[in-house]
Amino acid sequence: MKKIGIIGVGRLGLCFGLTLERAGYDVVGCDIDSSRVEMINARSLRSSEPGVEGWLQQSTNLRATTDYETVLRHANMIFVLVHTQTEPDGRYDHSYVEAVVGSLIEHGPNAETKHLVVGCNINPGYSDQLATRLRKYNWVVSYNPELVAQGTILQNQNTPDSVYLGVESANAASEIEEIYKDITSNDPPVFKMTRLEAEITKGCLNCFLTTKISFANMVGDLTTTMGGNPDVVLNAIGNDSRIGSRFFKYGFGWGGPCFPRDTRALMRNAELAGISPTIVRAAFESNREHLHFQVQQFVEHNSTKELVRMSGVSYKKGSPILEESQQLLFSLALAERGYRVLVVETEEVIDRLKELYPDTFEYEVCT
Repeated sequence: MKKIGIIGVGRLGLCFGLTLERAGYDVVGCDIDSSRVEMINARSLRSSEPGVEGWLQQSTNLRATTDYETVLRHANMIFVLVHTQTEPDGRYDHSYVEAVVGSLIEHGPNAETKHLVVGCNINPGYSDQLATRLRKYNWVVSYNPELVAQGTILQNQNTPDSVYLGVESANAASEIEEIYKDITSNDPPVFKMTRLEAEITKGCLNCFLTTKISFANMVGDLTTTMGGNPDVVLNAIGNDSRIGSRFFKYGFGWGGPCFPRDTRALMRNAELAGISPTIVRAAFESNREHLHFQVQQFVEHNSTKELVRMSGVSYKKGSPILEESQQLLFSLALAERGYRVLVVETEEVIDRLKELYPDTFEYEVCT
């Protein structure tokens, strides 16, 4: 069996490991969270990501460890999918990746060449720096961004729209491309580019989507204010093949763990490169203004005597994630204005809300 190592088996890394395992790979994942490692090995891990629990229980060639040496002995192709935090200025924080690199350097030079494939969020130019630092330890470094959405990660990995390979050689590209041929069922186009180009591609893809969503909501706000139907207007515009209807609907603004973070990072990285990110900045501000518009519209047309029923306050339907959720911010704004807000959510989300905002909402467990 082909052997793969994964450093970082959180939500994304575990999904990737399960996808590889089902495609016939022998996978060892490494993580600093010992309790998570134990649950993965015991097949007892609970996950809100659809499909993960079933795939994990069925897997026979995936195991986890807290020991880097075990992964290095197991495979010559190792993916890094650790969590990326954010610096105060908006750029990505490489602390977790740096911890991985430090452990690899501590291991010393490899007896044979190993391939390190970084898949987490990083600032443009960082993977080139890693390549320079690790070359003398017999590492080849590539950048292969994961473009997935919470709630559909396994599906996205099986049928990606595209695959982006930031590499320094044709051989490096071929090694990664062969893996995607095994794990995908839709024969996606593979874009081979430099590491820097792949890093820029990753950030700009998500920021184009935030811009598109912000524009759609601005059009919707305008249409609503002038007495029209936003859906009619947006459907007509989105039908144009140059624009498209995906991510072009009227509703809550964008939030969650990825879009806001990627937008802030692109703005800051552009500024450091001497480029004014005017369009991206406008999308960010428009997203805030849209929330304000939604709150004001609701207040103008609804009495505080009415019970407000919010069917879901996570950042997207089917996800338990509350991070920068526009739905949650909307609900909080109404509660602050004296409305009784009934949140219809899963028990997991309700428990979290009770911790964060005690006595703010009323609750109903969704079925």
